[in-house]
Amino acid sequence: MLRIIKRFELTQNPKADILSGITVAFALVPEAIAFAFVAGVEPLVGLYAAFIVGFITSIIGGRSGMISGATGAMAVAMVGLVMFYGVEYLFAAVVLTGAIQIFAGIFHLGKFIRLVPHSVMLGFVNGLAIVIFLAQLGQFKTMAAADTTSSHDGHSAIGVMFNGGWMQGIEMYLMVGLTLLTMAIIWLFPRIPKLGKLIPASLASIFIVSALVIGLDLDTRTVGDLASVAGGFPSFHIPMVPFTFETLIIILPIAFTLAAIGLIESLLTLTLIDEITETRGRTSQECIGQGVANTTCGFFGAMGGCAMIGQSMINIKSGGRGRLSGITAALVLLSFILFASPLIEMVPLAALTGLMMMVVIGTFAWASIRIMKKIPREDAFVIILVTAITVAHDLAIAVIIGVIVSALVYAWKSAKHIWIVEGRSEKEGHKVYMLHGPLFFGSISGFKDMFDPKNDIEQDIILDFRNARVWDHSALEAIDALAAKYKEAGKKLHLVHLSLDCQLLLKNAKDMIEVNMIEDPHYGVIVDYADTVETKS
Repeated sequence: MLRIIKRFELTQNPKADILSGITVAFALVPEAIAFAFVAGVEPLVGLYAAFIVGFITSIIGGRSGMISGATGAMAVAMVGLVMFYGVEYLFAAVVLTGAIQIFAGIFHLGKFIRLVPHSVMLGFVNGLAIVIFLAQLGQFKTMAAADTTSSHDGHSAIGVMFNGGWMQGIEMYLMVGLTLLTMAIIWLFPRIPKLGKLIPASLASIFIVSALVIGLDLDTRTVGDLASVAGGFPSFHIPMVPFTFETLIIILPIAFTLAAIGLIESLLTLTLIDEITETRGRTSQECIGQGVANTTCGFFGAMGGCAMIGQSMINIKSGGRGRLSGITAALVLLSFILFASPLIEMVPLAALTGLMMMVVIGTFAWASIRIMKKIPREDAFVIILVTAITVAHDLAIAVIIGVIVSALVYAWKSAKHIWIVEGRSEKEGHKVYMLHGPLFFGSISGFKDMFDPKNDIEQDIILDFRNARVWDHSALEAIDALAAKYKEAGKKLHLVHLSLDCQLLLKNAKDMIEVNMIEDPHYGVIVDYADTVETKS
């Protein structure tokens, strides 16, 4: 039995996982309600999503200890669909989102997260930390101002700073004081001998600050001021939309957007936790887990979600490592909805705000500031760029742009690392060019400038690819063009040590290839499939 539990990654420390899960459940409540408001749906729609996504991904997801639920990144993408077509279309879109994510897992598309450079990861972490921080500033505003922000600000991360409505006087002082007290307890509690190991500092801070507010009857905002968390068990519900092609056209773009946002945020969070815990998650399984969770959400009247870096960091910092922590968080959240809503609604928002502020401090990659002058300027630019776009616009777009910029920088640098070494052959009248470096679309211009077919004295030119690699279709075209020029000049070009892929795909130079089955390299060339078929036929 213990072997099965360990293999399933259920838990290695039940006490730590259960207490950590309880802590996370408290933090999930205000976040789920806030994101529901952003998406334009009822609070219970967000709370049900936090329960369903959290529970299912904790069981069949690809990473133990990671927490999933309703997220702001996906909520922002949902608001337009809800506004124009209604919540039922959202449920249908979430079902389709889950199906897309399941297919992504089946076809192992999650492995492409490995292509995200470390500089993009740093920008993602820093940007998300800033977004979490700015989101907490909304708790320092009056109820009227907070409602206005939730209703009209699609991405309120920056807007929350400039649309006014801040608390005044005693109300503000009390909110700030209780928030700072919560942060101080979280920082000091682990340093108390024995007591620090008895209960997670985050959970202790919630209990202490809540008891203080209730005992002294302090007038400060609570979870209940946001919305009621009381409700029943989520019931099966087929989205009430016309099952027509027109409906598919409406929800398909949103579904792809939600699927992309959800998988990018989940897989980047998975990668981050891998680094922190020095373990390895399974990307394809996580894609399937997220897909099953979102499909279930759509059929149970929930808004869907993905991995949550803030709550995942709370879980990891509180000692949660096994799947039991996520399962506990989901079940405790459901118990809040079913049985304990009056008690949960008494928890002061200041306690949860202080908890999230400590998450911000722990999430931000402070080392990235110190290394800015030590790393290449291009990497520093990518870190700042991804951070800025994440805060100002959207996580998924920020990561995609960061990867594209990093790829272009890499291509530009690689294009400069190609050269030739001239030599003589043992045969009379033969000249050898030893090509070094990658030959691809970025380097073909330099490749063409290295040769002068009309002025080459020798009649036989040997172009040796032993120390080079042909990467793409542009490189093949450049080789073909060079062969044609030598042919026009009345000279013969010998191409040696080309891979089998190159030999099959070249057209004009096909008769100039010298095959050496022992020494010829083996690698694939990235080309258009139609061109490949045409050439081979």
